[in-house]
Amino acid sequence: MTHVLVVANETIAGAALLERLRERAAEEDVTFTVVAPINEPREGYVVYEDTRRAAAGRRLDRSLAKLRESGVHAHGFVADCGPVDAVRDALGSLEPKVDEILVSTHPQPVSGWQRRNVVEQIRKVAGSIPVEHVVVDVRNDPTRERNVLVVANETVLGRALRECIREKSEGYDEKVFVVSPALNSPLKHWVSDEDGARAEAQLRLEESLAALRSAGIDADGEIGDADPLQAIEDELRTFGPDEVIISTHPEGRSHWLERGIIAAARERFDVPVTHVVVDLEREREEVR
Repeated sequence: MTHVLVVANETIAGAALLERLRERAAEEDVTFTVVAPINEPREGYVVYEDTRRAAAGRRLDRSLAKLRESGVHAHGFVADCGPVDAVRDALGSLEPKVDEILVSTHPQPVSGWQRRNVVEQIRKVAGSIPVEHVVVDVRNDPTRERNVLVVANETVLGRALRECIREKSEGYDEKVFVVSPALNSPLKHWVSDEDGARAEAQLRLEESLAALRSAGIDADGEIGDADPLQAIEDELRTFGPDEVIISTHPEGRSHWLERGIIAAARERFDVPVTHVVVDLEREREEVR
């Protein structure tokens, strides 16, 4: 029996990858070991270790269940390291020995693994073991998890925003990424103001992510560009959201509304944009 090591994370439950594994299983007697590495987040990325592990575990379970439904022999595990180290560890510990390696990534340019030449690094670790690279565009896969980008700064702790996110999560395997553009003041060129604004935004963001996580929502986030439109554009390239939620103060108290950020985002970006108004003063009065 041929033993194939499959290395994938966000693409692990993608239809294209599952179809390739079914095709490979139809060629001969094959057993698959599927490993889902958890990469370290990039600098400034607010993330919970167990949340990332749980998300990877859900994708892995979905993938294994679909393979087994097709009569394919497969098992797997989540690895607390990057893909290259995961392969190195697997080659040294798995029995029977690995005969082939299949690496699944997002397409260029959204694949971090491709940008870091992970496939070539795995080929070097693999030595004489054949390595196949499968590109999976999960953005066009109707079975994939749904990505929602939330853009909020001072309102990131608002109850109305959390309720909106929870409502949109119902019935979906949803990944939420919260980006907080920290600087809105005309004094943002002052270093002290910039540092203070980022520190305050970081605290709000961490508290917001903790609240979402406690509600069972898979949420990560980071402090983004001071310009909310630029922050959205940055995440469109890396996160690939299906929807953007922009949270603001009410009319008359919102710099973003004064600048026409909602209308500009809807005109500029080819994804649905939902606007949530958070009245923090009213919410505080209601809990007194």
